Amino acid sequence: MFILALGALLLSRAASPAGPLVLQSDFGTRDAAVASMKGVAISVAPQLAVYDLTHEIPAFNIWEASLRLAQTAAYWPPGTVFVSVVDPGVGTARKSVVLKTRSGHFFVSPDNGTLTAVAEQLGIAAVRQIDETVNRLAHSENSHTFHGRDVYAYTGARLAAGIISFEEVGPELAAEVTMIPYQKPRFESGRVYGNIEILDPQYGNIWTNIDRATFELLHLQPGDQVGITISRDGAVVVQQSLPYFATFGEVAAGKTLLYLNSLDKVALAINQGNFAATFHIGSGAGWNIEIDK
Repeated sequence: MFILALGALLLSRAASPAGPLVLQSDFGTRDAAVASMKGVAISVAPQLAVYDLTHEIPAFNIWEASLRLAQTAAYWPPGTVFVSVVDPGVGTARKSVVLKTRSGHFFVSPDNGTLTAVAEQLGIAAVRQIDETVNRLAHSENSHTFHGRDVYAYTGARLAAGIISFEEVGPELAAEVTMIPYQKPRFESGRVYGNIEILDPQYGNIWTNIDRATFELLHLQPGDQVGITISRDGAVVVQQSLPYFATFGEVAAGKTLLYLNSLDKVALAINQGNFAATFHIGSGAGWNIEIDK
């Protein structure tokens, strides 16, 4: 019986991620919040490798948190544990969960829409609710506004270090998470429709969710002109014609272009300029784009 029990324990530990821990939040780095999360993680497992995805998500912007996770996760090895804390509902009845994707990655987050993009792109293998009676920083029971430190960093570190298995996170839930509705890419009647999912914050480029396969249904060649219409919640913000090229330097400085970005999706830019600032464009579920020849 002892040998069987030992074998079961070893199998359980083998199923643990034992991978790096990657942190994301909207906390910024001007105060001690991020350092406190890292301190909890290192206290749990001093040998644990802890990395930052970003802590510059705009405050309360669940949509951007979702997209940044999806942009990044596929480049990390299976077993990586991501902790994402963009949590305007902290302390309320929203669930605290760990999502295991079919790719073998783990995401620790409030179930508030943050997991939309990774659930779609990496697939849902299983979801468990964090049992805070065992997976919570000791003596933090009276803290209701910093679950990033008290619950998510603590649970994520224990999971990444192999101290707990995924099954020990807490009870299994239905294999679904809260999803943010948005415009999926599609081709219809000679036009391509999509969503402006994110901005390139450094350069102001517009990144859409329109993949290469959908875009190529327009049968364009480099140098061809395309028409774009950008709207917010149904109201047109920008309507113009611009050329399709492979890269920025194929147009003069200050000129606009459409290109396929490093994620192989349609994007808009001004060569050596800022498209988003120039045309007052944002991103999110309400920002959509139409493209035609």
